[in-house]
Amino acid sequence: MLVTENQKMRIASKSENIFLVEKMIEDICELFNISEDYYGNILVALTEAVNNAIHHGNKTNPNKNIDISFKALPTHISFVVKDEGDGFNYNALPDPTNPENIEKPNGRGVFLMINLADKVTFEDNGSKVVLDFNIASSKI
Repeated sequence: MLVTENQKMRIASKSENIFLVEKMIEDICELFNISEDYYGNILVALTEAVNNAIHHGNKTNPNKNIDISFKALPTHISFVVKDEGDGFNYNALPDPTNPENIEKPNGRGVFLMINLADKVTFEDNGSKVVLDFNIASSKI
């Protein structure tokens, strides 16, 4: 995939399509000379957003799509992940660091996104997430 300063991708809601997102992230980070540590943050945050869109937003319905877009600005890069689901109340998620939630096998995706991205914004009732990363401070 040739990465430009603006990129769009549509994938079906299948877990096996995550590799397409991983490849896009790899290409973008290489193009913009993103440090390896920051690459890891982008990789985990964006794949969590896409996994949430697949499993929670689109309920793993392969007939529903996920739109992923990328935009490069002078100081940051921005990713948008949009599913076809009804959204969710992102303000009412249980805290995965609370002792009663530590052993639960899921429920950490939004927490990881918020802690790994420089800015996370939920739109369209939670069916769209915008992840911003400050690349000015991430270069080697």
